[in-house]
Amino acid sequence: MNRLLRMACVLAGAMLLVAASRDLHWRLANGVESPPVPTDNPMSDAKVELGRRLFYDADLSANGTLACAGCHEQKRGFADGNATRPGVHGDPGRRNVPGLANVGWMAHLTWADPRNDTLESQALVPLLGERPVEMGMKGLEAELPRRLSADACYAIMFKRAFPEQDGRIDTRTVAAALAAFQRTMIALDTPWDRFQAGATEALSPAARQGSTLFASSGCAQCHSGRDLSDGAFHRLGPIDARDPGLAEATGDQADAGRFRTAPLRNVAITGPWLHDGSAKTLGDAIARHPASPPASAIPTLIAFLEALTDQGFLTNPRFAMPDRACGKPL
Repeated sequence: MNRLLRMACVLAGAMLLVAASRDLHWRLANGVESPPVPTDNPMSDAKVELGRRLFYDADLSANGTLACAGCHEQKRGFADGNATRPGVHGDPGRRNVPGLANVGWMAHLTWADPRNDTLESQALVPLLGERPVEMGMKGLEAELPRRLSADACYAIMFKRAFPEQDGRIDTRTVAAALAAFQRTMIALDTPWDRFQAGATEALSPAARQGSTLFASSGCAQCHSGRDLSDGAFHRLGPIDARDPGLAEATGDQADAGRFRTAPLRNVAITGPWLHDGSAKTLGDAIARHPASPPASAIPTLIAFLEALTDQGFLTNPRFAMPDRACGKPL
């Protein structure tokens, strides 16, 4: 009897985990599998809803002036339009803010640190990081639950999102909710996607020419796969002593100047470009690459890159700042 009871408990626990992970409508096209989800942070609508509100909440920063969305603007593909972005205390930013399209599928989430390989761990970098200081919450970890617990609606939302932890509010659950929300940031409806699905009219003649050139000129060797990035770290030009790139994480000087291949979805609206935001135009960014084509051919490449913009992603209300929580206006 005890054995049967134990088996029943195990099965019930497994069913609860499956239910929690499936309590979300991914809204993916046929044949597209959802992003991988850590077993210790199953997806749920409640968790995504909480993560979305947190993403837009400046109370996650030391002085209440900077939200995640302050650096990741939806209209810019969740980049921010600056070369780099200073933190809450004015510390200069080190690297260009990347867009967030399809981050749930990415193995490497930053320009040059392969150690941050989950959205949960990456969410803690802007919150608690010190090089550079971004949101400035290092040393203020106890302040975060104090602030959020003061909002009765947040208390309800955390209990819905983390019932197994009795609605605990701390940096770990904040990061888990932010990660869940970011996993839903999916952009797979571009003119290029529609062209690949058979809608030949989806691309202009210039964009079609550019796509052919993109493949033949060597761009696709690194900018490959669904998001046009191999996820690897490469060196494009001279090493800048001010930023050692991958070598900072690995300690190997052979990695100096290596940075992750930038994914190209929404690339036309996520500039300025390159790891330091030093390329002010797409044409400049293209010309910095060793395999750059003749200047006369660059406009067709740009036409192709512009066809990688998912306009629905830029305006989808599910990713926008929420105007209600717990049934009341915010």
